[in-house]
Amino acid sequence: MLNAKITGIASYVPDYVLDNDELSQMVDTSDEWITTRVGIKERRILKKNVGSSYMGIKAVNKLLEETGTNPDDVDLLICPTSNPDYRFPSTASVIAHACGLEKKCYAFDIQAACSGFIVGIYNASAYVKAGLYKKVIVVSAEKMSSMTNYEDRSTCPLFGDGAGAALIEPTEENLGIIDGVFHIDGDGLQYLNYKAGGSAHPASHATVDAREHFLYQEGRAVYKNAVIDMLTSSQDVMKRNALTVDDIDWFVPHQANLRIIEAVGSRLGIDEDKVLVNIQHRGNTSAATIPICLDENKHRLKKGDKIVLTAFGAGFTWGAVYLIWAI
Repeated sequence: MLNAKITGIASYVPDYVLDNDELSQMVDTSDEWITTRVGIKERRILKKNVGSSYMGIKAVNKLLEETGTNPDDVDLLICPTSNPDYRFPSTASVIAHACGLEKKCYAFDIQAACSGFIVGIYNASAYVKAGLYKKVIVVSAEKMSSMTNYEDRSTCPLFGDGAGAALIEPTEENLGIIDGVFHIDGDGLQYLNYKAGGSAHPASHATVDAREHFLYQEGRAVYKNAVIDMLTSSQDVMKRNALTVDDIDWFVPHQANLRIIEAVGSRLGIDEDKVLVNIQHRGNTSAATIPICLDENKHRLKKGDKIVLTAFGAGFTWGAVYLIWAI
């Protein structure tokens, strides 16, 4: 039986560090207020006048180098992002072109908000398992600072910029991307959205004046749903694969808020030493949080480790993936 496995992981974050002390000079907040509520001490910000593709290109080139992959051999590039360079063309096409992948590579974007990476790798695994492609790159690239309102003390401490990329290839071993569960609930639109700029509410002088070109979030509703939905989807994928928390070697949740991560881990009953966390220094990089976290902890992972990934984002969209590490 043909399976699909992650054979490489790489990431990129900008050099500029926006810590809580500097943020406190920009908006009415403090290090204590931010740390207590969301557990974030600093985040990386892309100060260059470039789009998300800049970071995606860095992550993909690093991935190609570290895995020894010839760009001509890549069949498909998928880019989950909520911060595309343009409405069109796709950010994936920009990245593929800059990385020299165009000999036979197709490329497209995915819009699944913060769940984008797990949706992306599950899509990639389907292509590989079907025998359609042999080398698929999933790169989540998110310039969250481009949609952050730095006058809104409730949201601006949360977000950072970054990109993470994974290479997916076929294997006949009993490992790789084993299973996934995914859900949406359109009622979540009212609680987490980007109000203006789309076809439903096009950009205008009025939308700019109303400051509607920033991320909008109602924190309590998002927190409640994120905890419940990441918990239940993780439990569902474990149950479907006859796994207990003792069987899981690593739990990697979307890095949205340290309090959400702690609540999900506690209710799941998993040892906190098995929960991978880097939000303190990276903030919420949307679809890029999970691949960045995996890359920064890959020295701790070993072949055969059983891992559950889970994420929740605007839409609402959420899910969980069970994989067996192959590197």
